[in-house]
Amino acid sequence: MDIAVGSGNPVKRRAVERAYPEARVAAVAVDSGVSEQPVGHDETLTGAVTRAERVFGTGEYDFGVGIEGGVASFSNDAAVVGGEGDLYLVMWAAATDGTRVGHGAGPSFLLPDRIADRIHDGEELGPVMDDVLGTEDIAKNEGAAGVFTGGQVTRTDALQSAVTAALAPFHCDLY
Repeated sequence: MDIAVGSGNPVKRRAVERAYPEARVAAVAVDSGVSEQPVGHDETLTGAVTRAERVFGTGEYDFGVGIEGGVASFSNDAAVVGGEGDLYLVMWAAATDGTRVGHGAGPSFLLPDRIADRIHDGEELGPVMDDVLGTEDIAKNEGAAGVFTGGQVTRTDALQSAVTAALAPFHCDLY
């Protein structure tokens, strides 16, 4: 099986490789079509679907996979923009075979207030995390998920579950 993941981020490639170790995985950077910091479930999922569809068309692949991380509220996505409500790190994956599209979500993590406040003010999660932690490129390493869980769930782990869920409709006759 040949799978292309629509990102040059090594964490996203590893997530797909771990979800499907028998597959050959190519990483091809494509534009998500959404903002650098997707806000809300809809925008985050749209980014994942756009990446999956765009990367599928770049070569001869059985599947194109798109992965997108964002921030969202579970009570009301519109509240995120206004700075109200709890804010979570969310992740979505999409997979396509050129005909159908499957979707899957990874775990969600409540953002600490001092980080959420900066996101509400318009900053992006990755750079905020790097600033707070004194790191560089946290998104290409353990990610916020790894930090929040003390390494119990890394960004790769979280994204792997989203990818597995997105590809489930292609591997199960119940869909």
